[in-house]
Amino acid sequence: MTPPDSTTPTGNLPLNRRALLKAAAAGFGWMAFQGLAATASGTTETGHGTTPGRPIRHHRPKAQRVIFLCMQGGPSHQDTFDYKPRLRLDHGKPGPSRGKGTRLIGSPFAFRQHGQSGLWMSELFPHLSGQADRLCMVHSMRTDIPNHPQAFTQLHTGSARFVRPSMGSWVLYGLGQANDNLPGFISISPPAQSGAANYGSAFLPAIYQGTRIGSGREGSADTGMSHVSHPQLTASQQRRQLDLIQAMNEDRRSMLAPEANSPIEAAIEASELAFRMQSEVPDLLDLSRESPATRTLYGIGETGIDGFARQCLLARRFAEAGARFIEVNLGGWDQHRNLEASLRKNARALDRPAAALLQDLAARGLLDDTLVLWGGEFGRTPDSRQDDGRDHNHQGFTVWMAGGGIRGGYSHGRTDDHGAKAVENPVHIHDLHATLLHCLGLDHERLTYHYGGRDHRLTDVDGSVVRAILS
Repeated sequence: MTPPDSTTPTGNLPLNRRALLKAAAAGFGWMAFQGLAATASGTTETGHGTTPGRPIRHHRPKAQRVIFLCMQGGPSHQDTFDYKPRLRLDHGKPGPSRGKGTRLIGSPFAFRQHGQSGLWMSELFPHLSGQADRLCMVHSMRTDIPNHPQAFTQLHTGSARFVRPSMGSWVLYGLGQANDNLPGFISISPPAQSGAANYGSAFLPAIYQGTRIGSGREGSADTGMSHVSHPQLTASQQRRQLDLIQAMNEDRRSMLAPEANSPIEAAIEASELAFRMQSEVPDLLDLSRESPATRTLYGIGETGIDGFARQCLLARRFAEAGARFIEVNLGGWDQHRNLEASLRKNARALDRPAAALLQDLAARGLLDDTLVLWGGEFGRTPDSRQDDGRDHNHQGFTVWMAGGGIRGGYSHGRTDDHGAKAVENPVHIHDLHATLLHCLGLDHERLTYHYGGRDHRLTDVDGSVVRAILS
């Protein structure tokens, strides 16, 4: 007798226990068995399925989560955190791009040293300078392309040319969920013009993509999330409705070969997460639950600060509740002209909320295992054709980090005397990503996902951990 074909959607399945569990009662017995088996064995790894499960740990982690303060555009390092006295002395002289008729522009802002570490910081940051001994300045960053869309994408995904998973998706893929009732990857007010690909999961299962909160409009105080709860159905009615949909999903899944099930499994898990979110997300988004002192600390309600302050406070609340990767966004860092006035506006919006975030995390015992990263797409040139502006510069710029696994009160690398190019200990975007994953207990060369015939990773085929900045 010819054995039945187990791959045909309507054929008779082999009569074994595994097949019966998959087929009977729309496969709910099989789902329960998988969960019990994984819990009993303790061997489930996030990277081997579509549901964020137990974390992959390649070594002991220092950090459990990341908060990324993303500055859309290219913050001028010469005017913020990279002190260049020679640039001020050479103000007005021909710039490096002599054929373009550019002139060197000294910073209009005063710098001084702060904290016991003596980190140099601009006068633009009176609050953040008080956190100097917690900061690690990386002055020798570089990336591949000095153009906004490509550089922004490479900052997030490691690739300027191809659609790749966001670093937030890779982090969630490696670490798994810490709170089953929350998305593990949150992007607060991401810029609409940069596209959802920068917080998307690409070829990773959809459960690892970022969940967007807020409008994305520059300076907006909107940090809400639409459609978290149903305006007409009760929770029990929604549960019955979802059970019907999930039963149909399971019926469809039982008809497919195992390798074709990933999209359906991701849809099942995403629907369940959306239902569970109703119990926790509305309370997290309600900032009125914070004390007046905390709201004042961040600058909530103050003109020019309120929007980013709400994002930072919300980031702390999501970190406390168990999110793995939280991105907050502040746009407008593209000063080709009107440098002094525009930078003052940007810095004021950033300074107090960012300092409050570090202070608040530390006070709650969260900074030790939270890695905070601040940075933009690239830096700025020391020269320009404009009298009050700087152009794009991908060959040398500054980011700073603080918290879990990072050496505080430390400066790494150096650009030349004008800030045009990294000349000492250059750090590529791939190196930054490798270091971030290392702090989370993940080896960037081993955190891979097989797609399109090869194993992919956040750092592509490059990148080294910057061990000098580790605590």
